Amino acid sequence: MTNKFCTNNQSLADWLFYLESIHPQEIELGLSRVKAVANQLGLLQGLGHVILVAGTNGKGSTCAYLEQLIIATGATTGVFSSPHIIHYNERLRINGQELADDKHVEALRFVELGRGDTQLTYFEFNTLAALYLMKQANVDYFVLEVGLGGRLDSTNIVDADLAIITTIDLDHQSWLGDTREAVSYEKAGIFRAKQRVICGEPNPPQPLLDHAKTLNCDISFKGQQFGFEAQEEHWHWHSETLHLGQLPLTRLPMTNAATALAAFEKLGLSLNIELLRDVIENTSLCGRLQTISLAPQVVLDVAHNPQAGGYLANWLARQHANKVLCVVGMLADKDSQSTLSIVEPLVDKWYLASLDGPRAASSSMLANSLQTSSQQSQFGDVLSALAQAKKDANEDDLILVFGSFFTVAAALENTLK
Repeated sequence: MTNKFCTNNQSLADWLFYLESIHPQEIELGLSRVKAVANQLGLLQGLGHVILVAGTNGKGSTCAYLEQLIIATGATTGVFSSPHIIHYNERLRINGQELADDKHVEALRFVELGRGDTQLTYFEFNTLAALYLMKQANVDYFVLEVGLGGRLDSTNIVDADLAIITTIDLDHQSWLGDTREAVSYEKAGIFRAKQRVICGEPNPPQPLLDHAKTLNCDISFKGQQFGFEAQEEHWHWHSETLHLGQLPLTRLPMTNAATALAAFEKLGLSLNIELLRDVIENTSLCGRLQTISLAPQVVLDVAHNPQAGGYLANWLARQHANKVLCVVGMLADKDSQSTLSIVEPLVDKWYLASLDGPRAASSSMLANSLQTSSQQSQFGDVLSALAQAKKDANEDDLILVFGSFFTVAAALENTLK
């Protein structure tokens, strides 16, 4: 059956449907199966510099900043991230560019033919296919974003030259635990003995500190070995050996730019200040504070947990909109009450949307998560909610669409039609 599938002229869409159907579980944490296949396929030998990025929030934007900084030096890089918002191809960038469908088909076929009878999840297939494509491109730097947790995530089959922890907060509690200490233990599982580590979490729980000490990691902490100070029109970054002043304001969270700069320095890389400022000012990422239209301004963000809600609230507080209208759709297993309560004081009206699928929260569930009798309306889907918000908005209002990758995907797909 496997060989028959591989020899047919299958499209990428065919392959993705196949991958979703062959494993009984969407998630099966553990490294033994995927590492055995990776070794069998020769995917763990001859890698370039490997950077593994874990954290509750900020992984994608930290990867994006680091990617662009590396490219600006003239080196080559591949970035594996997840999940995608619209197209599977978003999961891998080689030197900042997505690859054509046929490249992904080639990689998935390679993994399928080499896995034998070993079962792999969708994400495990993705990870191995990404390693194959990065090796094919002979990139200098492999940047891998952890999918879930760290210790048992399939990306952790590699021994990274540099590990990054962006932030630590509660999310995916059924898999990672319901305390920050438990979550930090899972994140710290990507550490290796005497490894270089960047920790962008300003308040790391004790299990992470203990694990780094046990392994004698060369770890740099935000607020100790590096940090930043934000001002109204620019910001400053510093480490123990370097100070960068008058940096332009960022499109993505500044804290993630600061973490990426620390990683960049830890890798022994450098740029002239003008190139560096250009990267800091212009790096962007789909679905992260992404403006898709003006008058009224419509901004999309995939924030879906309390910590990310805090980032959004801080960002909203710096805007100068007449009114803020929020379109939100979330999954039922997320802490919607805590997430929405952080943003709620800055919102004039809510447009609550039901999402599709077994994990989706209904608009009525979201209404119950709001703390006050805020102005609100309920809708059966994201597009209906967004359409009404646009009708209600004046040109100087801000419409913020957030709550899930699915929410952002629905809004983005509508703009592409």
